[in-house]
Amino acid sequence: MARVGVFTCFCGANIADFIDVPQVVEATKKIKGVKVSAEYKYMCSDPGQQMIRDAIIQNRLTSVVVAACSPRMHEKTFRKALSDAGLNPYMLEVANIREHSSWVHQKDKKAATEKASDLIRMAVAKSIANEQLHEISVPVTKRALVIGGGIAGIQAALDIADARIPVTLIERSPSIGGRMAQLDETFPTLDCSQCILTPKMVDVASHPYIELIPYSEVIELDGYVGNYKAKIRKKASYVNFSTCTGCGACTQKCPVKVSNEFNMGIDKRKAIYTPFPQAVPNKPVIDAEHCTMLLKGKCGICAKVCEKGSIDFKMVDEVIEREVGAVVVATGYDLWDPKPYEEYGVGRYKDIITSLEFERMVSASGPTNGLPLRPSDGKVPKNVVFIKCIGSRDEAKGIEYCSKICCMYTAKHAILLHHKVHDSHAYIFYMDIRAAGKGYEEFVKRAQVETAATYLRGRVSKIYKKGDKLIVRGEDAQLGQVVEVVADLVVLATAVIPYKENPPLARLLGISYDKYGYMSEAHPKLRPVETAKAGIFLAGCTQAPKDIPDTVAQASACAAKVCGLFSGDTMKKDPMISTINTENCTGCQNCVTVCPYQAIVTEEIPLGHGSKEMRIVAKINEGVCQGCGSCVAICRSMSINLAGFTDPQIINEIVSI
Repeated sequence: MARVGVFTCFCGANIADFIDVPQVVEATKKIKGVKVSAEYKYMCSDPGQQMIRDAIIQNRLTSVVVAACSPRMHEKTFRKALSDAGLNPYMLEVANIREHSSWVHQKDKKAATEKASDLIRMAVAKSIANEQLHEISVPVTKRALVIGGGIAGIQAALDIADARIPVTLIERSPSIGGRMAQLDETFPTLDCSQCILTPKMVDVASHPYIELIPYSEVIELDGYVGNYKAKIRKKASYVNFSTCTGCGACTQKCPVKVSNEFNMGIDKRKAIYTPFPQAVPNKPVIDAEHCTMLLKGKCGICAKVCEKGSIDFKMVDEVIEREVGAVVVATGYDLWDPKPYEEYGVGRYKDIITSLEFERMVSASGPTNGLPLRPSDGKVPKNVVFIKCIGSRDEAKGIEYCSKICCMYTAKHAILLHHKVHDSHAYIFYMDIRAAGKGYEEFVKRAQVETAATYLRGRVSKIYKKGDKLIVRGEDAQLGQVVEVVADLVVLATAVIPYKENPPLARLLGISYDKYGYMSEAHPKLRPVETAKAGIFLAGCTQAPKDIPDTVAQASACAAKVCGLFSGDTMKKDPMISTINTENCTGCQNCVTVCPYQAIVTEEIPLGHGSKEMRIVAKINEGVCQGCGSCVAICRSMSINLAGFTDPQIINEIVSI
């Protein structure tokens, strides 16, 4: 006989302000099968959980309903409370009366209260039909795959490897380092970026538990948490890294020059090149799109001057397979192309550059030996205008979010300009200043005081040329007037956008992404580095724009999650997965087609008892199934059941209202 306990939460004011909780509790007492109906201000707190545990023991409850917030928040918390009291944790139902009632019916308390009562009645009816379930154990492959070799991927790989867990780190470029390698100094401490990054890069290359595969990309990921199989395409470098000494003779003699993407196209590089002097690995690769030998079968000078014979024009892409238990995605970010700002003359005026171009100029290892120069005539600029929020927070350009780092790196650029060109002056047009970080507000004030930069609150409406100068017209909201600034150089703080390959990579990995292309976390507060797919974690700007401290912190959080996942030889998995009744299965394979996790395969079984003839039926891989229910919905023969959501349970819910 059913003995159900219902525990309704006030959720502070989130529920109690819009739902008459005492009325709901009284109504719940009248539901058949309910033996306990209680309320508490914060049911997820320790006293609230103790109330549930005590009620289970004292009233010999057979199932529990918690009427509170989304099960995504605290379902595991309440399951543990049931388990502690000796009740199977899957005899729990969560009635979401916050998101599904109080939050969406704030203007009609009576209706919200009635709906909350209905939701609880449904949950009680379902709980009566619940069955005891038990977690599934799956083996764990103790190796991690880290996708992306920027500071996020480097930190995650090092932290995992320091726990003596093998890591495969792949990077799409010939060298690790990412965007941070392009920076000169970092805010708010003005540390040399290379000084704090390159030791970590060297640590990655020399770590006994890290396998570094540069110039590569993931092309396939199959399997499930603890047991993934990754296929990695290692692009042909046309250089044998095992014999190459990195002497640079090939690069010096190569006659082909192309735009240098590491320096934002400010200078040229050769067709055989290392991305930057501190690259790891410090071995050259051949750019197949520009190499004369690969395109036309002529030249081959690099091979002639290589004393070790390391050049191999017959090298082809290689597909490498690795079995891993977890994946950390750290693909970094791109920068928005400001060409849509036609009123600024972007593309027409050479002396309008982006912040990263300015960064490469002032870098000690940059193409202009650390001096900002006007692209038009190579002269050192005196008056420099910095314009923030180029693309960011601009609905007309399709980017509604804040890029987070622009206010800070613009302040840094004002300081670097003052250090490099002592008699220069910076003008900074801004909407507002967002400096939310340790030492950030002080850093902005330092830029204002130390450099005497002129901060102008307002948008720039137009930039036009007058002689060899640029006239920047904008508004000064504080003075309430239009201003015009004569500039030698204009620097645009362009928006941070997701890496362009994020959406196809997310689809390949089986995880979701938002409308901008950032990969989506499982929960923004409680599971910020996890994805909805178990065993896949997000670090750095893969998820959203971040500064270096936040990126490193998130990368270390991913590493901690991976280490926790690998703490045992097996791991427990939620039992709410699909099962197939093979006697009824017709082998139509509709479920195979619809399964988003590739968790269903086919197998042959005897046609009947003692029969030698075989028939095809579907088979569920318990480790892969995520319990989404797509197969249940499409099965015409009704041969599939989803544990926790069986037909009797659902029918009970419907009948109850």
